[in-house]
Amino acid sequence: MYKCISVTFAAVVLALLATTASAAGFSSLEERMSQSEFHAAGLDKLSPEELKNLDAWLNAHNASATPIYVTPDGAPVFYPKQSERQTIQSRIDGNFTGWYGHTVFKLENGQEWTQAESGSNDCGKANHPKVKIKPTLLGNWLMYISSCSDSVRVERTK
Repeated sequence: MYKCISVTFAAVVLALLATTASAAGFSSLEERMSQSEFHAAGLDKLSPEELKNLDAWLNAHNASATPIYVTPDGAPVFYPKQSERQTIQSRIDGNFTGWYGHTVFKLENGQEWTQAESGSNDCGKANHPKVKIKPTLLGNWLMYISSCSDSVRVERTK
């Protein structure tokens, strides 16, 4: 019973700390990195003023991981709007029977897409089936193949 109350109290304290941290909106690099990470990045060589300026820049630019996306023509796009990630329509270049783990899909438009999830699907044999590759809200792509009843998550490789 005492252990259960302690765990509950600890969870409440952690939740309050997380809320306080998110209310503050930003934590400095020193707060977010371990001492060894801070040293390995060479940030300990910065003066307090330089470190303050770097933290201010990161806060102003909401710096976190920078996702890179690729437009249909292969150009990288940083923080794209959903409208910049257009649906791609083409055909499989050749015969198609399904996907099996890490299948590479070569399209007639010259693009190559690789299966980005585990699993397989035997779709039967189809010659040059139509494909539609749609962007999802979380930055992924889903490929729909006319000869299959299922979609597969893919990543552009060429």
